[in-house]
Amino acid sequence: MKAHRPLHNIVVAALLVLLTQFAGTGAGAADLETLFAELKESDAQEASRLEREIWNEWSKSGSPAMDLLLKRGRDAMAAGDPQAAIEHFTALTDHAPDFAEGWNARATAYFTVGELGPSVNDIARVLTLNPRHFGALSGLGMIFEELDQPEKALEAYKAALAIHPHLQGVIESVERLEKQTAGQDL
Repeated sequence: MKAHRPLHNIVVAALLVLLTQFAGTGAGAADLETLFAELKESDAQEASRLEREIWNEWSKSGSPAMDLLLKRGRDAMAAGDPQAAIEHFTALTDHAPDFAEGWNARATAYFTVGELGPSVNDIARVLTLNPRHFGALSGLGMIFEELDQPEKALEAYKAALAIHPHLQGVIESVERLEKQTAGQDL
């Protein structure tokens, strides 16, 4: 039986590669297209459901091991341990560099600890991999606000709203920043 072990390992590895390649195509990609089309036409209540479904699709790496790293990082964030989260998300981005949600999650963790430069770098990677990532665009707006660059923040927020028109916090930020940049903020 030992003589067949290397062949077995090669076959298993080849199957894993094939499964990983097909994980990002097919039903999930088609579902996202439908979800984004519905999101633009939805009311606020329906948009909330659609947003959850989009995030669910974005959170699927195609690998149980990578999904576990994402979960562990998110659990660490929820437990108030962003440094541990950064470690999990870094392992995730190292092993799955084409998985946008790993970069987005790490960008959020970096933002939480005040590491704005690394956060912006990760957001850039997210948007390269997934240009419709309204969460990353919203985060970029928040960073520009932290950096006292309201015009750039407004641009990022508006880009997020062009994709997801019902982001209530972003809508409020746009209204506030439009007043501020017009010199009307009291």
